[in-house]
Amino acid sequence: MLEFFADLRQYSFLQHALLSAVLASIACGVVGSYVVARRITYLAGGIAHCVLGGMGAALYLQKAQGWSWLHPIYGALFAAILAAVIIGLVSLHGRQREDTAIGALWAIGMAVGILFISQTPGYNEDLMSYLFGNLLMVSSDQLQLMVVLDLIVVGLAALFYHQFQAVCFDEEFARLRGIPVNFFYLLLLCLTALTVVLLVTVVGIILVIALLTLPVAIANLFARSLWQIMILAAGISMLLSSSGLALSYSLDLPAGAVIILLTGATYLMLLSLSALLLRGRR
Repeated sequence: MLEFFADLRQYSFLQHALLSAVLASIACGVVGSYVVARRITYLAGGIAHCVLGGMGAALYLQKAQGWSWLHPIYGALFAAILAAVIIGLVSLHGRQREDTAIGALWAIGMAVGILFISQTPGYNEDLMSYLFGNLLMVSSDQLQLMVVLDLIVVGLAALFYHQFQAVCFDEEFARLRGIPVNFFYLLLLCLTALTVVLLVTVVGIILVIALLTLPVAIANLFARSLWQIMILAAGISMLLSSSGLALSYSLDLPAGAVIILLTGATYLMLLSLSALLLRGRR
């Protein structure tokens, strides 16, 4: 890991990678806390896997149609927001079982992405980075977009903190108080969609849910109030993402996978330690 910190001073791509991990961790801690509290992890999973469809379409238009300005992350944004709205509306008003609708969107999003990527000219080396993340390839333009998305996510989450809290913990009480629950539920899903796009850069589509929930699960072991969990989860995510990046660089391993393994191992270790301590007090 010392090699990483030595090279960090020299190479801008490492600086970009570290900064993107920090930026994604901020949104991860805030929105992940709402996702876990509202128990909508499976909804977030459906949104995450629809992202590949938008990315694949954007990549096709970029390479096959000459839309050089259209970066795949813009396609990811469009697909994530669209999926969030559709899943939210089905969840609120649909007559079909929502898990069936989510599964259908999940599969369709992945299939559309694969079809577009298969028709894109040239060797599509980007597919693996979209699925599993590639922190070392983050550009300055992507960083700027991540800053904007972070500001939107954190700003809206802070502005409507009490409304989101009411919707997550006591929906009936929120309705009695006159809070437009459906609106804030859809807004929460849209914030989740934006956070998913941020995390795709760090760990890819496949591993997004782990980074969205595991730091919050660790924070839940030490904090009780929602705002404490948010702050602690963001800090934990920053620490583990940075450590995972440094470790993966030193060992020449995929950063996303190392970050998730490190986060998961930390959670299991702390959970086991907490259970042992609790048993010792009895």
